[in-house]
Amino acid sequence: MRILLLHSDYLEFEVKKKAVKDAEEFKEGKKRAENVLVCFMSIEKIDEKNPSSVVEQVVKEIGEVKERVNAEFIALYPYAHLSDNLARSSIAKEVLKEVEGKLREKYEKIIKAPFGWYKSFSLKCKGHPLSELSRTILPKEEEEKKGEISEALVSEEKLKSYWYILTPEGKLVEVKDYDFSNNPKLKSLATYEMEKVRAVDKTPPHVELMRKLELVDYEPGSDPGNLRYYPKGRMIKALLEEYVGRKIREYGGLEVESPIMYDFNHPTLASYLHRFPARQYTLESDKKKYFLRFAACFGQFLIAHDMNISYRNLPLRLYEMTRYSFRREKSGELTGLRRLRAFTMPDVHAICADLEQAMEEYKIRFKLCLDTLNSIGLSKDDFQLAIRVTKEFYEQHKEFVEYLVKTFGKAALVEMWDERKFYFILKYEFNFVDALNKASALSTDQIDVENGERYDIRYMTPEGVEKHPIILHCSPSGAIERVIYALLEKAYMEKEKGGVAMLPLWLAPTQIRLIPLSAKFLPEVEGIAEKLKLKKIRVDIDDRNLTLGKKISDAEKEWIPYIGVVGEKEVESGKIRVRIRREKGNLKNMSISQLAEEILKEIKDLPFRELPLPLKLSQRPKFVG
Repeated sequence: MRILLLHSDYLEFEVKKKAVKDAEEFKEGKKRAENVLVCFMSIEKIDEKNPSSVVEQVVKEIGEVKERVNAEFIALYPYAHLSDNLARSSIAKEVLKEVEGKLREKYEKIIKAPFGWYKSFSLKCKGHPLSELSRTILPKEEEEKKGEISEALVSEEKLKSYWYILTPEGKLVEVKDYDFSNNPKLKSLATYEMEKVRAVDKTPPHVELMRKLELVDYEPGSDPGNLRYYPKGRMIKALLEEYVGRKIREYGGLEVESPIMYDFNHPTLASYLHRFPARQYTLESDKKKYFLRFAACFGQFLIAHDMNISYRNLPLRLYEMTRYSFRREKSGELTGLRRLRAFTMPDVHAICADLEQAMEEYKIRFKLCLDTLNSIGLSKDDFQLAIRVTKEFYEQHKEFVEYLVKTFGKAALVEMWDERKFYFILKYEFNFVDALNKASALSTDQIDVENGERYDIRYMTPEGVEKHPIILHCSPSGAIERVIYALLEKAYMEKEKGGVAMLPLWLAPTQIRLIPLSAKFLPEVEGIAEKLKLKKIRVDIDDRNLTLGKKISDAEKEWIPYIGVVGEKEVESGKIRVRIRREKGNLKNMSISQLAEEILKEIKDLPFRELPLPLKLSQRPKFVG
């Protein structure tokens, strides 16, 4: 079933004429309700497999939303236009009747539009963060087919959250009372998180861009959410992996490597599985059940369990660039690089003596995450801070939470719980909000108070006593694939604002393209390219038999940062006529050394890889038709 929930000042509708032969009977006249939660509903073919399960879920969902928005009335409105795979009308009518009946057991003020009629209606949506919600509800057995579901995931769906905005000045304000006029992206994050709907109903812009730029593509021969990378995309991904790994090693991370599959019935792993809100891939081997890891936690915890650790070693920082981690996300949530089933995640854990040491380490890592994203090409203007915290921790360590927000420098979304349902007491995320106002977590860190004991990890105190540590879970960048998604979405939004779409210069597959005005200048261009390559600059040559205008147009479509044209004047003067993308095609006459200096000044000490394709465009295959 698909439903659209609109908290409205009013709904008014009037029946016009029959749409189906077996339309419901009704009492004529206009119907109106005020302060109403309007529920547009499409009953789908899949709902026929277990109608009672769908009824149970939708009644619960409507009731919870009604309470959260404090609506007076509920309006049930059959609306076939939400789906193109509708159930039989007899089933649909029965489901609607059951939904109405169960809601009336608890609520008096309910109106229902009749099934099977054309109707005119008008409403006025209130416009607050929870006033527009959409849901896709599946029969339970269909949901269970999507993967092993942890108890934590079920708890997360049922968890009662309190939502606030915390300002850098330390003021905690309920979301409904906060003025978002100066930060609409924070409002988008709040709406997205409070809805808790991860399904997408529209393709985000980066999907077209990742294919158009020949970076990444869907793989029809694999499970959805597993992608293929073309040479340019693989180079970008490798550079990001290298840079994030370097940042972690500079921070003090000790690199390890662990298996990608684990015994489903291992006592500590089975317990931890149900404390992490994720769906697992499972498989069998030698009559034993295994699961594919959804993070590097298991491997690092099992390594730490076997280590001899002294208080002098703490905080002990272990990390792995997991290629890959696996989460069996719902198919409706998978889209491009934003949400995947197989992804590359830099996981760095810090084993800390106690909460006091953990909080000091947390501050260091918070700045590590900010610096990592900023160096990649994402500033604080590009993401929003969300903090998840238990009420007890917040009240006991309010100044610490406020420090995080003050350091971030912008108001943050806070989700607070009465009780701890997970292994952590505090978690933050830097969330990127894309062109469709969907939020995705990048950097994150958590204070884990369970797994030191669960995995029997111990360290020796100065007094010679063994103790279980506190563990921090951090990914300084988030999934590498999601960073690429954020960079592409940022470029798209920049273009929509009148700017220029481009990748950060250090990640551009080609940093400068050289174009000879004719074939006779090709040897000169090849010599220039060799000089630039020696300076570790990615350069290519458009030697195709096309017009200059066509070559420049193609370079623009590829987001080439610098385009250099070489002809008679350039050979004589020793200067290249360079078109600069970020300056909207501004032309400069530059010597080879000036051009190299400008490029290298921006790249600084960021990682470098050679050109991922042949030097000459005439020799390149096309990966996307």
